[in-house]
Amino acid sequence: MTGLLEIFDPKAPPKAIGIDLGTTNSIVAYVKNERPTTVKDCDQAALVPSVVHYGDSGEVVVGKNAQLRAAQHPRETIVSVKRFMGRGGDDPETRRLGPYAFVAPKDGEANVVRFDVGKKVVTPVEVSAEILRSLRRLAEDELRSVGGVVITVPAYFDDAQRQATKDAGRLAGLEVLRLLNEPTAAALAYGLEKKQNGKFAVYDLGGGTFDVTILVLDDGVFQVRSTGGDSALGGDDMDRALAEEIFRLGGRDATSASPGEVRVVLDLARRVKHGLTDAEVVDFESPFGAGDSQLSITRARFDELVQPLLARAGAACRRALKDAGLKPEELDGVILVGGATRVPAVRSYVAKMFGKQPLGDIDPEEVVALGAAIQANLLSGQGDIDEVLLLDVIPLSLGIEVGGGVVDRILPRNTTTPAAARAAYTTQEDKQTGFEIHVVQGERELAADCRSLARFTLKGIPPMAAGMARLEVTFRVDADGLLSVHAREERTGVEQTVSVKPSYGLDDETVEQMLLDAIDHGEEDLAARKLAEVRVEASRVASSTKKSIAAEPDLLEPGEKERIEAAIADLEKAIAGGDARRIELKIEDLDAATKGFAGRRMNRAIAQAIEGQSLTTIEKSVEHAKGIEAAHAESGPLPPAPPSA
Repeated sequence: MTGLLEIFDPKAPPKAIGIDLGTTNSIVAYVKNERPTTVKDCDQAALVPSVVHYGDSGEVVVGKNAQLRAAQHPRETIVSVKRFMGRGGDDPETRRLGPYAFVAPKDGEANVVRFDVGKKVVTPVEVSAEILRSLRRLAEDELRSVGGVVITVPAYFDDAQRQATKDAGRLAGLEVLRLLNEPTAAALAYGLEKKQNGKFAVYDLGGGTFDVTILVLDDGVFQVRSTGGDSALGGDDMDRALAEEIFRLGGRDATSASPGEVRVVLDLARRVKHGLTDAEVVDFESPFGAGDSQLSITRARFDELVQPLLARAGAACRRALKDAGLKPEELDGVILVGGATRVPAVRSYVAKMFGKQPLGDIDPEEVVALGAAIQANLLSGQGDIDEVLLLDVIPLSLGIEVGGGVVDRILPRNTTTPAAARAAYTTQEDKQTGFEIHVVQGERELAADCRSLARFTLKGIPPMAAGMARLEVTFRVDADGLLSVHAREERTGVEQTVSVKPSYGLDDETVEQMLLDAIDHGEEDLAARKLAEVRVEASRVASSTKKSIAAEPDLLEPGEKERIEAAIADLEKAIAGGDARRIELKIEDLDAATKGFAGRRMNRAIAQAIEGQSLTTIEKSVEHAKGIEAAHAESGPLPPAPPSA
């Protein structure tokens, strides 16, 4: 009776909950009597299928009942919507094997995925919101009222995917306390449950996403050392590989199959995959009803089909270990997370890669939700669990494009979040009245080779000579991993702040390739960066020299103008070429040609400056100038931002 009174106490505050919004299944959990526990439905099942069906009369069905409608209504029943979160409508992932009908965006609409579900068009955010509403109602049935929520996301979700998840939570009527990386949530549940300290790898292979995180557990401090993964890799891909094999065995072409046929074969493939977890061979009836009605697939054949997928995950694991500065034998354990880790081929691959049997004694499908519940309890201040500190990291470097198209990294990858950093820039053109801020994400040296996140323009700056304006750009990444950018021109106080919210996210199948490219093209990227930077400097020197000889031609000696102009012409030819060293030599030649002229200009400027001033005033001015020169020498010249569009 005491338990019932506690649950239905009208004075009790709303209970904070944690939600694992999964690709295949979702779970909601909360902390009860200082321990996390999952919320179960009337059938005592914690897993809610992440499936949403849109009916002809406008009804929306979520979970098991929606799953039952998928075969008959494949286009009106959305499965694995997490794979589409934060993606563009033209993303290759949206066109892979699947039964959906997509709607192209209208003029002025954001380039996001839009599903045609019959009488309406819905986005992944709206579909995810329906799943979250269903989970909220399930929790309310047990807890009566629900407070804030922590929703888990793959560690490798980019800014757009995280923002889409947060938007879905708000659309579902939830107060999102925080987005928590799934591997960190699993480690939180595992660390508090097992009371273990040490270095661990969290291998999280779910229905649609893969994460690997290297972290240290130390008496309540959970510090992520590095993270990697692929948010377009998971159990769904195993299902697709099996589905294509079933089409092949049945003598059918998957590309010409009807949407209903595709859904039936995908569902069959998932059942076969589950069967092969315990059996060496699975026999099943042909879904095509023609020819041989009995088909079979062995575990050995399934292992062959999934090897390329495991290799993709392996590459991310090796890079994460390298980023963390650890070898596999230095780890104290490997934690398995996600339903796809039940596959024997996955477990044997993980054991071979890390040189130890993985830890999987906590249910890999529930552990993320349990960790989310613990964090929700802590953030809401409702629990008696000892305080813990979570230190996540940024998966990819963030920076802006500066002069010459090169990237100036402001927050490098694996920076602990929340984080903030600032950098200062100056103008590269006279009378420039604005800056175009181009925010990029990636590890390459040139902006063109990285992912564009956002662009905005800081306007209203009074015209000044090149190099006089001072632009300060501040990046802030919050605990959810979301980025905001603040730009301010220091002399005038003109400023602007934007939350970086791109209309679609990274092509996550290429995230791993982006990092590999940064290694493979390291030398040529550095050479390209040096060439871009020296071209900017050379153009500035040439332009400044032209203006100087036009402004004070009376200071030129006979023949000097011709020599300077010839040096400028040689420099401009070098700029058009691709040899950074040659450009540097031509800058030196121009400097030598203008040395006498520059000295005479300096003498005139000094004479004009001191005319009519006392000796004391002049001495103070000299001391002030020395101080500025010393500070400039210590900090170095400010890099030029690109001119405003």
